[in-house]
Amino acid sequence: MKLLKLSETHTENSKDKVEQILQGAMQEFLVHGYAGTSMDRVAASGGVSKATVYSHFQDKQGLFKTLIERLAKEKFQSVFGTENLVGEPKKVLHELIVKALNEMLQDDEYTAFMRVLIGESGRFPEMAHFYVASLVKPAVDTLHDYLASHPELNISDPEATARIIVGSLVHFVMTQKMMHGSDILPMESHRLTDALTDLLLGVI
Repeated sequence: MKLLKLSETHTENSKDKVEQILQGAMQEFLVHGYAGTSMDRVAASGGVSKATVYSHFQDKQGLFKTLIERLAKEKFQSVFGTENLVGEPKKVLHELIVKALNEMLQDDEYTAFMRVLIGESGRFPEMAHFYVASLVKPAVDTLHDYLASHPELNISDPEATARIIVGSLVHFVMTQKMMHGSDILPMESHRLTDALTDLLLGVI
């Protein structure tokens, strides 16, 4: 029984260390970018030794990918849930768009991280590639499957339509928040939500 308790304590301590490392890494990447962040900086920011960082993450790339994977999982589950999309299209699509916009517009850390990812994508394309595979593709695939399962919508190309939905939301967030264009192209998010839903449902 003592061995079991020691094992559980070790596991808990290990999880705590990983969380410290990830939190420290996030802050360093946001301040210094991917190229400017070192494992030494991550260790110092996370309050752990460099050896501890390397005991959990092989290198900086693996650490950055873990952050992408975690953010992607959190955002996907917040927007799509853990099961396939089911329900009447008008309600499902409207709620989905609202959730997606809220997730992106209200999470400052996510927005800042995306700035880093986009800014570094030219020099480190594999990081951007991993993000697309971890979040964008699953979102498009899930939307595609839902749209394709509702022939009454008369959508001739569900995959392209799914990309249009995702692209519209990303463009709105980029111009309004990431690129500080809300004073140049002002628009309340509910207007985009209503218009996009109407277009998808064929309401003119």
